[in-house]
Amino acid sequence: MNMVPKPLSTPHVYDIKGAKEISENLNTLLADTFSLHMKTKNCHWHVFGPHFRDLHIMFDEQAEQIFDMIDVLAERVRKLGHLTLLSTSQISKMQRLKNKEVPFNSSKEMLEELYQDHLEFIKYLYEAHEIADRFNDKATCSLLEVFIDEAERRLWFLYESCQNG
Repeated sequence: MNMVPKPLSTPHVYDIKGAKEISENLNTLLADTFSLHMKTKNCHWHVFGPHFRDLHIMFDEQAEQIFDMIDVLAERVRKLGHLTLLSTSQISKMQRLKNKEVPFNSSKEMLEELYQDHLEFIKYLYEAHEIADRFNDKATCSLLEVFIDEAERRLWFLYESCQNG
């Protein structure tokens, strides 16, 4: 990210190097979170078939939980004294989760794709935690631990639904 303009400069207790590395990683994680939210909403909007109601509700609940992470991550970056994402083009450049823009997927394909995305996303959460932990950033670690637990629960639901989907 670019230099932080003085009016947006936030004091923090971490050395500049640590705050910068943590913030850069959180911004990349934030881009992945936007991507995962969109993919989950896409499944919510386009699911069909015999398990429609259950999957429609589950996808919406999961999308809402993922959406709730966005503001928390962005505000953590600001608390660390850095700028956060500024545009959708920046999100698409930074995201690591791959887009899959197809007009038609079975519910089983949707579940499998979101399951794989969550496996990757959880890996990214753990990586972000390792970086924050290296700099003894307890607040970021704490947030990420909650997000890891929530993501692992979503992964479990996706896995179990996929077995019967």
